[in-house]
Amino acid sequence: MTQQADRPPAEDIILYEKVPETKIATITFNRPDALNAPTIAARQRYAQLIHRANVDDDVKVLVVRGVGSNFGGGADLGEQADMLGDNPDFSLLHEFGIGPDEGVKYPPKGSYRYLAQLTQLYANAAFGCRSLQDFKKISIVETKGYCYGWHFYQAADADLVVAADDTLFGHPAFRYVGWGPRMWQWATMMGIRKFQEMVFTGRPFTAQEMYDCNFVNKVVARAELEAEVAKYAQACANTRPTDVVYMQKTLFEVMKQQQGEYMGSIMTAWLESMLPLVRNDGQEVTLGDEAFDKGINNVVKDNDTLYPPDWRLSKGGRRQS
Repeated sequence: MTQQADRPPAEDIILYEKVPETKIATITFNRPDALNAPTIAARQRYAQLIHRANVDDDVKVLVVRGVGSNFGGGADLGEQADMLGDNPDFSLLHEFGIGPDEGVKYPPKGSYRYLAQLTQLYANAAFGCRSLQDFKKISIVETKGYCYGWHFYQAADADLVVAADDTLFGHPAFRYVGWGPRMWQWATMMGIRKFQEMVFTGRPFTAQEMYDCNFVNKVVARAELEAEVAKYAQACANTRPTDVVYMQKTLFEVMKQQQGEYMGSIMTAWLESMLPLVRNDGQEVTLGDEAFDKGINNVVKDNDTLYPPDWRLSKGGRRQS
């Protein structure tokens, strides 16, 4: 995969460390100037690290956190714009780990497979959207500030979520597309009525609201967040052998599959592939060429002003009276 010059390498965006003595490993998103947005390469590195931690007998608990004020604001939308555009040096093949000189021809725009192959790929744990779902040890996500989009996927798939009281959970795509890859899992964990509210209004939920609907395990002040996560991680690392954890996770995996977790990913992939058929009623925000030309972040911020302050996606917008 070709690394774009204006983006840091994956190894700098996704940091990893482990402490064999405690059997606790940590993945850290390290791109605070871009709200910890992973590039395609970084997302694939993330999946690979989870796979390695799953095999590694020095790891029993995996903590996932972000550098700076936010857990993360979602994927690198600028990179997605390049990928979906007409730049011959950067195409959808990069998502599949296929280089432009490997003799592979991607289906053309206008075909069903153009988007369908990509959205189906996101259901594959090896490509970084639902990797924690396949992790057979204990995962703890530490959230603060924004927990939007791709980062919200991680919170859905983690075993435990400890949230700072300033965390906002949601997905801007509910307002400019209408869906996201982990919808089934969010609905299962939040309860369908609350999740429908999030989807239909597009509003983010606070940490306390997510605690009240059983999505978050604990809400603490920002200053107490790391210590509280360390307490959870230590307790999980000390309770029962790793073999027992693997057995427990297998039981929970069976329960999730009985509830349709993977089927939900496939269904959402099908739904996402229908995007070219959507016809606007009027001036709705759409993830298309016009939005990318203006900058999707700018489009989302402009659209934010149409909503009550406490329903806005941006922290700045929510502070306005």
